[in-house]
Amino acid sequence: MSPTTLPAGPEHGHVTFLGAGPGDPGLLTLRAVEALANADVLVAEHEVLDVVRRHARQGVAEVHTDADPSDPPGVPAHPAPGTGTPQLTVVDGTSKTAAVPVVRDAAHLVMEAARGGRRVVRAVSGDPGLDAYAAGEMLACAAAGVPFEVVPGVATAVGVPAYAGVPLRDAHGADVRFVDARTASDRCWTEVGASDATVVVSTTLDSVAAAAGELVSAGRKPDTPMTVTVAGTTTRQRTWTATLGTVAQTLKQAKVLPSPEGGRPVIAVVGERFAAAQREQLSWFENKPLFGWKVLVPRTKEQAASLSDQLRSYGAVPHEVPTIAVEPPRTPQQMERAVKGLVTGRYEWIAFTSVNAVRAVREKFEEYGLDARAFAGIKVAAVGEQTAKALIAFGVKPDLVPSGEQSAAGLLEDWPPYDPVFDPIDRVFLPRADIATETLVAGLIELGWEVDDVTAYRTVRASPPPAETREAIKGGGFDAVLFTSSSTVRNLVGIAGKPHNVTVIACIGPATAKTAEEHGLRVDVMAPEPSVHKLAEALADFGMKRRLAAIEAGEPVTRPSERRPGGRRRRTTT
Repeated sequence: MSPTTLPAGPEHGHVTFLGAGPGDPGLLTLRAVEALANADVLVAEHEVLDVVRRHARQGVAEVHTDADPSDPPGVPAHPAPGTGTPQLTVVDGTSKTAAVPVVRDAAHLVMEAARGGRRVVRAVSGDPGLDAYAAGEMLACAAAGVPFEVVPGVATAVGVPAYAGVPLRDAHGADVRFVDARTASDRCWTEVGASDATVVVSTTLDSVAAAAGELVSAGRKPDTPMTVTVAGTTTRQRTWTATLGTVAQTLKQAKVLPSPEGGRPVIAVVGERFAAAQREQLSWFENKPLFGWKVLVPRTKEQAASLSDQLRSYGAVPHEVPTIAVEPPRTPQQMERAVKGLVTGRYEWIAFTSVNAVRAVREKFEEYGLDARAFAGIKVAAVGEQTAKALIAFGVKPDLVPSGEQSAAGLLEDWPPYDPVFDPIDRVFLPRADIATETLVAGLIELGWEVDDVTAYRTVRASPPPAETREAIKGGGFDAVLFTSSSTVRNLVGIAGKPHNVTVIACIGPATAKTAEEHGLRVDVMAPEPSVHKLAEALADFGMKRRLAAIEAGEPVTRPSERRPGGRRRRTTT
């Protein structure tokens, strides 16, 4: 039986020491996700909480360090100077009012949190076995009789080089030594300096040159290749290639030293067998087509979920901003009559043109205590992949999805004409938005069908996004924006203003592109067919071509937002 499924004692509770990996949330293990789902309290440094909290249940209490800049000043960070042990700030996730942070020794906090039978997850960066303080906290739990378990994670010293395209071993089987420069002794430097092993150094951005100097003093040649990676496994990752003798100058030229963020942890890899040309071939993560691009997705979280996942697979950082809010119809009686008509056999067909239409009908079904069985004997049509998926999730497999263009016109091309011999009923239920066009209704009538065009939901302009998002949109903080309809163009401009001229504008089709141009925007990317996933693919292709062009020209690869020419984007004819 898994330890987290065992009942915790009423007095001592249970603690799980969990490795959160080097930063990429996708590197959490299945076992870690299971433990997080069962946690009553999370204990972690602030940056680690950002990785694990998405898998925790709602209302979980949190205990974190003062690593968050928004926290009150004067609270010791991790570890407290002179103590050698981490100091954590207590934050009750269930509390709605601000409280004065309480700073205590981490081991005592972990045990306190476990009292009363609570399940505690103590999350650490990388792997608990390599954490400088986790062992002490485990010993404290053991001494106090608090049961605990350990869930290993991907070690930072191993995961970061893998994401940087730096293999630690080759066919010759070189030794690998791991050194924490923050605690390494003179003897440690002497040993690794005298060997020819590959050395993985955990250090900080402002101390990496000093670590290189220690290795040279211990016997390594100044021309020994070296890579330095900051923010490894995240979309902020950057890697520099140098040698032990040139790393200080390389970082200075890259304007990363001195830096306000000089204390940030980095992973440096040193080894004679390493070659810069090899890293260029193996750097799979930083070479993703949209690596580090901040992409604005003007859709609700529900609508944007799969699109955002796709953008992340290209290395982008999606930022979802709803431009449309969905509300119930002002007069629900028409919708109620139509749903009752489904049950009583009034319709031969029902056609869904959006996920919102599926959601509206499903909510009405649940209100009446109905489920997917009510669709028995009724033919179902759906426009779009996401609409079809929403129906399947409801338990309904569409009978008709357009074989070509995923639009009302595409649906009409495949829709059969009414035949009184084969169709006992001549009526179609069409639940739609209040602003839907008449194209589908007119086409169905022309095919001989009677149509109940019912307002299933209303679309209204969403509230403006936060001020910092509006400033990023207008000031060039976003690298690209994906417009999936004409209404998203109009509404985004209406609630947040026009995107800056450096922002790449990507549109799902000609009609959306025309609306963007009418609003003074230049369209850089257009999907080959009206699909949000094809739109994301087209943007990734644009990003890759842009990257390759920079490399071919011998220029540094930059994101659009890193170039800020003045002036507002002007419409150009195509």
